Amino acid sequence: MADRLSKEQRSKLMQAVKGKNTLLESKVTKELWHKGLRFRKNVKSLTGKPDVAIKKYKIVMFIDSCFWHGCPLHCKIPKSNVEYWTSKIQRNIQRDLEVNEYYKKIGWNVIRIWEHELKNDFQGTIDKIVLKIKEKTQVD
Repeated sequence: MADRLSKEQRSKLMQAVKGKNTLLESKVTKELWHKGLRFRKNVKSLTGKPDVAIKKYKIVMFIDSCFWHGCPLHCKIPKSNVEYWTSKIQRNIQRDLEVNEYYKKIGWNVIRIWEHELKNDFQGTIDKIVLKIKEKTQVD
């Protein structure tokens, strides 16, 4: 199926995709705040600019979009410009692995959540996040 938008329109649309303060991210951080967790959002000084960071307990959290981060269950490469999109998503996956490894080496804990986990069971996923964070804060 051909793209209904021109190349310029598609490019403009993709450039407008936000990387921070997304609706899903805002929903998650609001819920975590209501659960009593205190954190910083989109910390530029930390590698990978985590969506949520709790420096005191050395915890970073990333909410990964199924498309942009190459979810094995849901990522569908667009039919046009396949080579570009395949390369782009593979670079994102590789960068995610490098960021995970970086934090592991310096003794931090990384929590990665897929977009579909939140969409399928929001409250259950929030509960798992809170449990992971509380486990890490009580051990240290």
